[in-house]
Amino acid sequence: MMGLTFINALVFGVQGNTLRALGKDTPMNQFLAGSAAGAIQCVICCPMELAKTRMQLQGTGEYKLKSKNYKNSLDCLVKIYRKEGLKGINRGMVSTFMRETPSFGFYFLTYDCLTRYLGCEAEDSYIIPKLLLAGGMSGIVSWLSTYPVDVIKSRLQADGVGGIVRYHGILDCVRKSYHAEGLRVFTRGLTSTLLRAFPVNAATFATVTVFLMYMRSEENQIRGDLSGCEAGPAIQQPSSF
Repeated sequence: MMGLTFINALVFGVQGNTLRALGKDTPMNQFLAGSAAGAIQCVICCPMELAKTRMQLQGTGEYKLKSKNYKNSLDCLVKIYRKEGLKGINRGMVSTFMRETPSFGFYFLTYDCLTRYLGCEAEDSYIIPKLLLAGGMSGIVSWLSTYPVDVIKSRLQADGVGGIVRYHGILDCVRKSYHAEGLRVFTRGLTSTLLRAFPVNAATFATVTVFLMYMRSEENQIRGDLSGCEAGPAIQQPSSF
């Protein structure tokens, strides 16, 4: 939970600062800023997902005869590092980068476009439902844009557990997975992922946007009090971090 909180803080922080550095709030800049955020958070996301994958595989399927070697995620990463070094810790980094970079670009682009289309204004009495809808749909579009890459990433990170090595790189994994299971392999688990993505991202985006609107409203009020003038309106475009 703490790891996800830190990743979300990093993603929204990088996206907001990159958007400000780009200057103009346009759909293209939203995509570029989101892509930058996705690329940077790979450094943390990849080892975390590697540990999660290895932990989930313990005692299941073809690995059920193996004893459970990992007590928790940190213990898992430490043991992987001792056995495989930094290369082992960063297993799947390239595929994670290929997934996260465009995925977060579409994530923030979709949210920006939907909040503009829905007319999300601070004084709108229906702003919360609109933000929830925009956030949930952004999560769905994000996953749909790169889900096949996620399948390959997960297979590469699971490969080698129990001494069984099947794949020698991304292309080899794609080829062998397709030959063994057909095109359906690249959408396996998609339905459950989308069912989870909508509420999670709806809550995430709505919470972040409302918090930023509140903070900026308070900032405007303070500035108004200091200048002796009436404070300006709250942020009108909550998607502009």
